Amino acid sequence: MPARFEDHSATVKKAPSGNLSRSRKNPIANCPLTAAIATIGGKWKLIIIYWLAKEPMHFAELRRSVGRVSQKVLTQQLRELEADGLISRTVTGPVPSKVIYALTTYGRSARPLVKQICSWGDSHLALRQD
Repeated sequence: MPARFEDHSATVKKAPSGNLSRSRKNPIANCPLTAAIATIGGKWKLIIIYWLAKEPMHFAELRRSVGRVSQKVLTQQLRELEADGLISRTVTGPVPSKVIYALTTYGRSARPLVKQICSWGDSHLALRQD
């Protein structure tokens, strides 16, 4: 197998839940595509960014907006996005308190990407209906 397609799963680790350091590594060194996918890839992250681009939301509102995602998975995805600096988490009071999630300045830089993917998705759906 060529070196660029080797299985790197043993060396690439996701940040543990609650770890807010930027410890996740790019699976293919110096590859911007895999760096982007490691940061915003997966089933839910772009959808989370899409909804937070509209307005900051508390957890329950975000969960309703995102759709069929478990609380555990949404929490994990939010922690990873926060660890990567794309979203901020603001606790609004004593326990139990509302936690508000919002895009950071860096997170807002992903909005054009989300818009382009939505546009491509619309075209793709239209082609598939023919």
